[in-house]
Amino acid sequence: MSLADLFVIALGLAMDAFAVSVCKGLSVQRMRPRHALICGVWFGAFQALMPLLGYWLGSGFAGFIGSFGHWVAFALLAIIGFNMLRESFGDEEEEVTPDFSPKAMLPLAVATSIDALAVGVSFAAVGTNILAAVALIGLVTLVMSAVGVKIGNLFGTRYKALAERAGGVVLILMGLKTLLQGLGILSL
Repeated sequence: MSLADLFVIALGLAMDAFAVSVCKGLSVQRMRPRHALICGVWFGAFQALMPLLGYWLGSGFAGFIGSFGHWVAFALLAIIGFNMLRESFGDEEEEVTPDFSPKAMLPLAVATSIDALAVGVSFAAVGTNILAAVALIGLVTLVMSAVGVKIGNLFGTRYKALAERAGGVVLILMGLKTLLQGLGILSL
């Protein structure tokens, strides 16, 4: 997987954290830089940790998958992408409080990074450089989350659903690209 592919996947994965960060920004009356930093560090760290864990778990059966790795990567990315799309059209609103304590941030960080665990498994299936992938995913998520807090504080939740939809479409397209490359139809 190229660096450009990893960057696009990182953007797609970061969209959930971005959406929650927008809500966190909306929840505070007076945003301070530490609010953005707290969200960025929590979400970025977990978005980096989960694919690493997924890669480690997936490496155990990557040899078994062999020539079907591109199908596994496609299925996982497509499922995650369709789930993000489905959630973006839902009416349920997540309750986000202005609490930035570890007790409040840990469940949010885990919830927004579960998808990254499955992406880590797909990385193992296609032999991705995991160190480059987790560093890029963590950094992109850190920046997107910090920016999300500021946007939420300025504009509210107007962009939350759009961010989730964009992330879902990006992951589906990256899964399709991986499949087409694995089948030899696309050679980028």
